[in-house]
Amino acid sequence: MTTKQRAKLRAMCNTLEPVLHIGKDGITDNLVKQCWDVLEARELIKVTVQRNAPYNSTREACDELCERVHAEPVQTIGNRFSIYRQAREDSKIRFEDL
Repeated sequence: MTTKQRAKLRAMCNTLEPVLHIGKDGITDNLVKQCWDVLEARELIKVTVQRNAPYNSTREACDELCERVHAEPVQTIGNRFSIYRQAREDSKIRFEDL
């Protein structure tokens, strides 16, 4: 992903509300399945890491979730992060105009 593409995705993230929350159980198989389904539908999502989550930083949780769902991190701010993965069918976000 180029810096221009990442910048476009960061701009799109500003209006998003978090759709997933990582809590005290961390990143479970159920959370991974939910994330996979949401990424397939939306491609770009925002995730919140709760205070009682078993991670030292939001970046650590972001990296683990991205690895498990084959996504790319877009942005990490405070206790929230955004990730992107292109949908396999009917992709809505296009980068051809960059």
